[in-house]
Amino acid sequence: MRGVTPPDTPLAQFFQLVADGLPPRRADKSVGGVIPARALRYCEAITSASAFGWYVFLPINFKVVWDGHDMLWTYPGVDEWLPLTRDAVQYPGFRQHFDRHAPADVRGFSPPFLSPSIQPGQLQIWTGCVAKTAPGWSLLVRGVANLSKSPSYQMLEGIIETDTWFGPLFDNVRLLKTDVPIEFRADVPFLQVQPVRKEFYADKFLQNFSVKSLDELSAENWEAFHRTVVVPNTTPKRKHGQYAVAVRKQAAHAARLEPVSE
Repeated sequence: MRGVTPPDTPLAQFFQLVADGLPPRRADKSVGGVIPARALRYCEAITSASAFGWYVFLPINFKVVWDGHDMLWTYPGVDEWLPLTRDAVQYPGFRQHFDRHAPADVRGFSPPFLSPSIQPGQLQIWTGCVAKTAPGWSLLVRGVANLSKSPSYQMLEGIIETDTWFGPLFDNVRLLKTDVPIEFRADVPFLQVQPVRKEFYADKFLQNFSVKSLDELSAENWEAFHRTVVVPNTTPKRKHGQYAVAVRKQAAHAARLEPVSE
């Protein structure tokens, strides 16, 4: 993206206000080894989606239980279930740590760790991080791509304009089960955040699309379909993963053509 982000400016910066836990890191093509070796080798579509963005972790293991009305939570070292009220709860010991480092006019405004929503069964969870992106870039906040989802909760998705909004990097989850402890782990990525140019999700950009029927395919469309579908399935002893090979060659070619900054 030469000309969009200066070479000496990070596309994304993560500020880990809660020092506990794993730091954010680049997303992984293998999703920590859960992608089968065959897909990792041949399915460029899966590996590209898996590696797009960065992983953000929770700072601590904890559990939540919801009875359909009230929520409770607990974490290692605590032998009881603690209430989750509408006023939210702070990460253990963070309020004091935050106030020791914050300017006087910011003290008392440490971000909450867990905040139940007015919507039944919804919970806002803070990762302990704040993110900042280069001008013109936002972050799509979502669950981890191609990682099996928990049957106990659903991750909601959102786009945050982190080039101007400098606040807690959190996500909302919808609890799906009642009366059973739901575990959230600090050793597994909680979020995958992905960079998106603001103009790419603007309404005037997304309204620019068309829908056509089978009889409207052009000669060029049919040629592309023949090249993509027919040729690989009619070529004797064809090699697997031709799409992956083509994409990797294009990426290598583009990298060679990229001008070198002085």
